[in-house]
Amino acid sequence: MKILNILWLTPLFLISSCSGTAKNEQAEPYNWKNVKMVGGGFVDGIVFHPTEKNLRYARTDMGGAYRWEEAQQQWIPLLDWVSYEDNNLMGIESIALDPNKPDKLYLACGTYTHPQAPNGEMLVSDDRGATFTRVPMPIKMGGNEIGRGNGERMMVDPANGNIVYFGSRNDGLWRSTNAGLNWEQVKNFPVVTETPPDSLSDRQKARWNWTMKGAGVVWVLFDPTSANESGCQTIIAAYSLMNQPNLFQSTDGGTSWEPVPGHPQQYRPTHGVLASNGNLYISYGDLPGPFGMSNGGVWKYNLQKKIWTDITPDKPESGSDKRFGYAAVAVDANNPEHLITSVFYRPWQYGSDDIYRSIDGGKSWQAVFASGTEFDYSIAPYVEYTPIHWMFDIEINPFNPDHALFTTGFGGFETFNLSNVDRGEKTTWSVYTNGIEETVPLQLCSPPEGAHLITGIGDYAGFVHWNLDVAEEGQYFTDPYFGNCDDVTVAELNPSLVVRVGIASGHHGGSNIAYSVDFGRSWKAAGMPNENSRHGHLAVSAKGETWVWTPQGQKPFFTLDSGKTWTEIGSLSENIRVVADRVNSQKFYAIDLYEGKLFTSINGAKSFETKPLSLTGGLAQKNTHRGDSRGGQDRIYATPGYETDLWIAAFDGLYHAPSEGNAFEQMPKVTEIHGFGFGKVAPKSAYPALYLIGIVEGTRGIFRSDDGARNWVRINDEAHQWGLLLHITGDPKKYGRVYVGTHGRGALYGDPQP
Repeated sequence: MKILNILWLTPLFLISSCSGTAKNEQAEPYNWKNVKMVGGGFVDGIVFHPTEKNLRYARTDMGGAYRWEEAQQQWIPLLDWVSYEDNNLMGIESIALDPNKPDKLYLACGTYTHPQAPNGEMLVSDDRGATFTRVPMPIKMGGNEIGRGNGERMMVDPANGNIVYFGSRNDGLWRSTNAGLNWEQVKNFPVVTETPPDSLSDRQKARWNWTMKGAGVVWVLFDPTSANESGCQTIIAAYSLMNQPNLFQSTDGGTSWEPVPGHPQQYRPTHGVLASNGNLYISYGDLPGPFGMSNGGVWKYNLQKKIWTDITPDKPESGSDKRFGYAAVAVDANNPEHLITSVFYRPWQYGSDDIYRSIDGGKSWQAVFASGTEFDYSIAPYVEYTPIHWMFDIEINPFNPDHALFTTGFGGFETFNLSNVDRGEKTTWSVYTNGIEETVPLQLCSPPEGAHLITGIGDYAGFVHWNLDVAEEGQYFTDPYFGNCDDVTVAELNPSLVVRVGIASGHHGGSNIAYSVDFGRSWKAAGMPNENSRHGHLAVSAKGETWVWTPQGQKPFFTLDSGKTWTEIGSLSENIRVVADRVNSQKFYAIDLYEGKLFTSINGAKSFETKPLSLTGGLAQKNTHRGDSRGGQDRIYATPGYETDLWIAAFDGLYHAPSEGNAFEQMPKVTEIHGFGFGKVAPKSAYPALYLIGIVEGTRGIFRSDDGARNWVRINDEAHQWGLLLHITGDPKKYGRVYVGTHGRGALYGDPQP
């Protein structure tokens, strides 16, 4: 057995920063809360504790793990302590619980398996996630990769809590015999590596690796009837393989393994569940998902009789357009004949995605949604505009057979009257993700008038947050709907004008740019420079008469008539980000940190003058790491209330030019930046408060300066780090309030503690 280094963590508020501690660090305590959107990302697994009522956990593909708190009726995040250096831990590959120890929790953490990604870790908790022991693993994990909804990959032996198995993506099956503190690869279990066909190009191979290959060992099950004094002897593990053996069993406690006789090999297993009567139910698809399947089914295997039965509710048809698969299957812990399964990627003309219900062990089925369903979107109104999809985990509460849940790319739904289907009555489903926030804000805008905050969101549109603590009807960007909002801004001196750019939702279509003249309450589509204009960066002049849009892969364009006509700005390069002066409506700015150029327009973006840009810390070097390209670093910022007062938040330093003609001066103490922004002027100060994500005097954190960057105070602590942070802005209407955009934990707002 290979002994692995174990890092013991103190309670969350005492976890030490990997960046060290500044000698003269100043700190100010803040209260932090999520800006309510609810859900917003792929909740890809729910795990109920089998013996303790109301104890359950949720995992997400890049936003950490959560525990349900029944008294508060919401999910509690467990990994907000994760630092920037450890942000790989925010992708949860699997969750495991000890049936005999309700306080025991295991998280398999790691977001990606590419060569540059760090290895994964096991987080082991004895107090339901209040604190963790970190156990480094010698393998990579892919919580945000293909097949992330399959599983659970990790399972605790119900007859011996010291034994834990974990199915990896690329390195076979692993086992711990001391409750997760040490791990070794299971001998005699096959390690299969899928490789793309040689006929594919390099680009096609990259796509194959991301969308089509298998996901490794995707679930593990123990047969409790086989237990002896050392643990369960019969163990079953499923490989995400096709047209070759993909289901393996051990009958000697994991010493030897062999394929389960007669198992289906024409598609890949996605989920498996063992009923109390010895029937194993398995869902299948020809891909692990969440990319589209073209074949699949549901099968039953009786462990005692060794008999396989095809119980697929609705079968795909090869050679036709009726092609789809099955994502998940679940069984009632109290009645082994009651089960549900979820369809994946079925064409709309054949019923779209649905859940099927059986009360006779799969002999007959009833479609749940098609039988009559009411959906309650009240706690997350935006969900109504997003089709149900990615139902890669469905669960039946072991303490309430009428309570079922399914996961989706925006969170999921639950019902408390599942058995209505059996009587031909409607089921009612409501969003269950209160407390889960998994969006990725790509831009934060806190206008001088109007809403508290406006967010541009990846994979969705965005929100106008009039109330930070409640998700409300009407706050979601619609007409047009966006599938991604890359930038949103207001006219500083005319903030009723709000403009956003991104890409229209594939479900709704429309323009990739929209504007509002009533603070974001209603929207109109604007014309685009050309049919390929999408994503990119946006600037709006102080009074709002000029818009500048740099679409992805294109040069900037400006419009003077709300998008009816556009003119290319030929003097600027492709993909360059332009910002507006926040006082003078004729002035715009841009920088090229690699070539050392400052661009200035004094005629409403019609033309730009180029000047050399010299920074004390030197110019940026291409092909070097400079933070996440979607973040707020390596950008130029214009100060509210001050004409031609500019800041450059370079990844490796902060620079200020207080007036036209002044060279940029490097500000002391700041050595790394991931986000930068302005807030309301502090009492007894004349200059806007500055906010920064990065490293100040050797300490990593979130900081505020009330004196123009001469001094900083840290406003977060070790319990509030949230992994990778992309953006920050203060609120111009309330001193001290700050908004932070995370990579998978949504948007947060902080206020100084009273």
